[in-house]
Amino acid sequence: MKAVFIGAGSMAEAIIAGGLKSGALQAENTYVTNRSDAIRLNELANQFGIQTGYEVESVLQEADVIVLAMKPKDAAAGLEAIQSSINEHSVVISLLAGVGIDFIEKTIGKPCSIIRAMPNTSAAVGKSATAIALNELVTAEQHQSAIDLFAAIGLAITVDESQMDAVTAVSGSGPAYIYYVAEVMQKAGEELGLDHETAKSLIIQTLLGAADMLSVSDGQAAALRKAITSEGGTTEAAIRTFDEMNVKEAISAGVKEAAVQSKRLGAAYQC
Repeated sequence: MKAVFIGAGSMAEAIIAGGLKSGALQAENTYVTNRSDAIRLNELANQFGIQTGYEVESVLQEADVIVLAMKPKDAAAGLEAIQSSINEHSVVISLLAGVGIDFIEKTIGKPCSIIRAMPNTSAAVGKSATAIALNELVTAEQHQSAIDLFAAIGLAITVDESQMDAVTAVSGSGPAYIYYVAEVMQKAGEELGLDHETAKSLIIQTLLGAADMLSVSDGQAAALRKAITSEGGTTEAAIRTFDEMNVKEAISAGVKEAAVQSKRLGAAYQC
C-alpha cells in the first residue's frame, strides 16, 4: 500500500510509527510532505526510513492512501493544491478536526473515496481511540485498510459521520478530562502530605489499574464504583462530596459543551 501524508505533525508521526510496526505501512511506500519545514521531514526520514520531499504530484497519482494531516485552517488551500493529482483509486483519509466529508468532496471537485477520522493524542503511545466515518464511495478494501492503519495505534471503530461531534467530545478531548482529574488528585494528595513523586506514581498506577478493570468488566463503570463504595467508608465519603458539589453534572455538561463547540468549529467548513 502506497501512502502519502500531507502534514508531518505529531499525529502523522504516531500513525506512521504504528503503521510501520504493525505492517500496515511499509517504509519504502510511505511518503510525507509538509508546507515548508524541511528539517522536520529530515527528522522523520532519518527516524523511520520513509520517503519525504516536496515533489508530490507523481507520488500522489500513485498513492493508494492520502492522509490529510495538516492543520484544519489549511484544509481548503491544502486540498486545492493536491486535488488535480488525486486519482480515482485513492482513498483520502482526513484527520482534520471539524472538517466534514461534504467540504472535502466539494473542494476536491470529483468523485473520491473519503474517510474522516478522529484519533486522539494517546496515539503517541499506541492507545488512541479512533472513530472513522466513510462516504459512499469507500470500498470494503479501503475501509479495512483504514481500520488496520488506526488499529496499529489503538482502538478503531466505524461510526456515522453525524456522530463525529460526540466522538470529538468523548474520546477526542477525553484524554484532557482524565489529565484534569489526575491534576486535581495529585494536588489534593500533596496537600494531604504526600510528596510530588509519590502522589504522581500512585495516581498513574491507579488510573492504569482502573482502565484495565473497565476493559475486563464490559465497561460497567457504575458497577465497579459501587463495588468499592462501602457504606460508611472513605470512598462513600468522597462520592457523597462529589454529588453534593454536582461533579457528575459538571462533567456531563462539559462533555456536551465540547460537542457543541465541535459543531461550531465545523460550521466554518459547511458546504
